[in-house]
Amino acid sequence: MEACKAGAESDSRFDGVVLVSDSLNNASSHVEHLLNQSKVDTAFEDEGGIVATSHPSGRTVYAPLGALNKDFSDVRSYGEAAEKGIKRALSAGIKRPLLSLLPVANNPMYKHGNLVSVLGALQALYVPLEVRECLPEKAHKAEMLGLDCPDAESVHKLALALENGRIAGRDIGGSDPERMAPPRVEQYVRELFDGSSVNVEVISDLKTIEKEYPLFAAVNRCANDVPRHAGRVIYLRYKGSGPIEKTIYLVGKGVTYDTGGCDIKAGGVMAGMHRDKCGSAAVAAFMKVVDELKPTNVEVVGAMAMVRNSVGSNAYVSDEIITSRAGVRVRVGNTDAEGRMAMADVLCKLKEEAVNAINPQLMTIATLTGHAYLTVGEPYSIILDNGPAARQEVSKKVQEAGNLLGDMFEISTIRKEDYAFHKGKSEYEDD
Repeated sequence: MEACKAGAESDSRFDGVVLVSDSLNNASSHVEHLLNQSKVDTAFEDEGGIVATSHPSGRTVYAPLGALNKDFSDVRSYGEAAEKGIKRALSAGIKRPLLSLLPVANNPMYKHGNLVSVLGALQALYVPLEVRECLPEKAHKAEMLGLDCPDAESVHKLALALENGRIAGRDIGGSDPERMAPPRVEQYVRELFDGSSVNVEVISDLKTIEKEYPLFAAVNRCANDVPRHAGRVIYLRYKGSGPIEKTIYLVGKGVTYDTGGCDIKAGGVMAGMHRDKCGSAAVAAFMKVVDELKPTNVEVVGAMAMVRNSVGSNAYVSDEIITSRAGVRVRVGNTDAEGRMAMADVLCKLKEEAVNAINPQLMTIATLTGHAYLTVGEPYSIILDNGPAARQEVSKKVQEAGNLLGDMFEISTIRKEDYAFHKGKSEYEDD
């Protein structure tokens, strides 16, 4: 992607313009052609489309934002419009589009509207990892993408940093369970952070895993019989310049495939379980953005608990009692609740580090959690605080940040009933 100066529509390198706007009347130099099109197509202003224009690129795709003043309106309209516009341009045969953005609506919730638009456009241009590797001729959907908007340089820089992280997240999270089996995730992140400001540390020795991460080892037990599926605990460490004022620890659920284990997923619900590693994918994505932006005065540690929840004669089963890294005797209640098993010992390890860290904060990131799906539905994530985080209003701050960038979070609350439900049911296991 290239940031361009005003008037880039006359640049002969581009073979089409994608204009994102809330009104045809705000279309500057495009307005005459667009208004004429709206006279012959009454749906054009609301649905958009492509028209022939007189500037060198010859074509303009109009991508309308829609109403921005509804009670339910939010900044996602910018990303959705740009993504739709780029896809329309590609379907029209445009290979070198110029994304043209106007000053955003005069509303605080839209102050990052152009950044969200660029991220939407880049989303449309993403090509899955397996396609890039297996079909090199399809590795790119476009030859280039230009950007013409207010503050183009700063928007360009931040958008590319975020997109480079999102590419890593999509590559790890979306790829199939063999392409992103734990050893290959290790290979991917080593290559991703090679020569960067992020240090990669991998725990793969089975004896070390069994000793230091016993709950993780239980989930890994069956998969480890197949070398290409053997588990990995991956730490990504970044230390910014200057005196450290904040330390952030992230633990991601990285279940490369979730059969449910012996409590097997039946009835056709196993398909899609390759995405149960998106918690770890998000950690890698975040660390890639950290590496790109290199924030000062902060230390960040990301942990990826990469394991396959396989089923077989060596699989762990419900009713097993396993002593965790923290010394707590845990009874397995359901092998399809493997995420907490995979992450708990890793979280304990980082808690041990956090005791001596400066202003530490720990977070876990998990995917396919039934609670989130049942309470807010598929499109949304939830975030919830423990006591100390609630007192600092962490969830509220994350939700507010998500609202500005179109990455919405709903806040859930941990209740005493949740703790009661997970207490040990007998004297065999600890509370």
